[in-house]
Amino acid sequence: MIFNSYEFILAFLPVTALVFFILGRRGFHEAAIFWLVLASLFFYGWWEPRYLVVLFSSIAVNFLVGINLQKAFNRNQAPDNKPLLVAGIVFNLCLLGYFKYANFFIDNLNAATGTEFVLHTIVLPLAISFFTFQQIAFLCDSYRGMIKDLSLLHYSLFVTFFPQLIAGPIVHHSFVLPQFAKAETFSPRARNIAIGLAFFLLGLFKKVIIADGLSGHVDVVFSNAEEGVAFGPLYSWFGAYAFTLQLYFDFSGYSDMAIGLGRMFGIKLPNNFCSPYKAVNITDFWRRWHMTLTSFLRDYLYIPLGGNRKGPARRDLNMMIVLLLSGFWHGASWNFVIWGGMHGVFLIINRYWRMLRKSLGQDIETTTIPGKIIGIWLTVTCWAVSLVLFRAPTFDGAVVLLRSMFGFDGLAHGASLRSAPLLVFSLGTFVAIAMPNLHQLIGGVEKCCGKGVYSIKHSLIPVTWSPNRLWATTLATIFLLCLMLLDRPSEFLYYQF
Repeated sequence: MIFNSYEFILAFLPVTALVFFILGRRGFHEAAIFWLVLASLFFYGWWEPRYLVVLFSSIAVNFLVGINLQKAFNRNQAPDNKPLLVAGIVFNLCLLGYFKYANFFIDNLNAATGTEFVLHTIVLPLAISFFTFQQIAFLCDSYRGMIKDLSLLHYSLFVTFFPQLIAGPIVHHSFVLPQFAKAETFSPRARNIAIGLAFFLLGLFKKVIIADGLSGHVDVVFSNAEEGVAFGPLYSWFGAYAFTLQLYFDFSGYSDMAIGLGRMFGIKLPNNFCSPYKAVNITDFWRRWHMTLTSFLRDYLYIPLGGNRKGPARRDLNMMIVLLLSGFWHGASWNFVIWGGMHGVFLIINRYWRMLRKSLGQDIETTTIPGKIIGIWLTVTCWAVSLVLFRAPTFDGAVVLLRSMFGFDGLAHGASLRSAPLLVFSLGTFVAIAMPNLHQLIGGVEKCCGKGVYSIKHSLIPVTWSPNRLWATTLATIFLLCLMLLDRPSEFLYYQF
């Protein structure tokens, strides 16, 4: 089941919310949580019921390991239980490795050694990358004594809560579960519902109107590249830039809908995007893009590897390791590894560029308007080039498109931009660059990254949301427009991860 479907919007969501609040208002809080877990499992199993077994197994093992790690910490025996922590992490990685990477390793082994090992096709369980990372964080926090008394029911809710189950945001138990401990969570609040609906409907607009409006053209460009068809540079660059918009509005639209759904239930989920296409350099970009994953990689990989505490060479190596693993996490393909490596190189180059400017006495925190424009263009262009590898099914297909983009196969042939969705592309560019993101739009209600530099004042169109008739009419219009388009084939790009 996906958020942008009739089944979800017209049946699952209203029934789930209605029963949850009926039970909650009558004081049956544990029953309300149990219902929410059941509903979340139904939501997950709608796609493929048999993979509920994988989810159940993952929850059971991680809960038992986490509880024992916490007990050991309470007895001041945490160092003795490090092998248990390692075993728990290995279990998660093996589960992820089998379903997501087994065929990749077998194929590469056969290519390297000439063997002909055959492994049956393994269907990737939905969201396994997300709930695996989430539970690894839980185990690490349990080892550090950060877990309080926790029941299996509450832990199951932490893992399966349907708004964030499929594609994040990646959340910490300490962020979500205390909110379910508050009595007011179990009673509907007009403010929460209004804010939640605003997030959900505007996220739905981003997904259905912009992302899905670009998907057909992007598919044509990349599928032709797979067949060796080279377009001219203009058409190829348009396809690459169109995918940058499709990916952003697809994933940020999902995240906004997830945040809105959580808020309807009285739960504040963390922000996952903060206008990444307004970033003036690649370092700034990664502070704004998929922020919960970036935080996870920083806290549970980069810092344990030594972070920047062991000199410049080790710092750069740690950065490269993190980005390579981030690429591999996204998909079992060398394309993703190369994509991650490219961003490791981009970040290292940017770091030394900033160091050089600082050594020359320049203020690296202040940028002129022309400098910002150039910085944004360069950042988005580097991102677009790297995303060719992210989107292309094969390395050869990516090479064909990259050669075409840089004019190695001629300057003008193939297709015309007259067949491209220029109106949707222009709308997406305007929204990404000029408009505030949803956390800024709902100004004074939600914070964006918690930093003033990302305030509403830094948007070209500083419009804000408020619960009034104008916004109610606007959102109702958006809802009806999206409803008319929900029958189009659609899926969230990050569901495959």
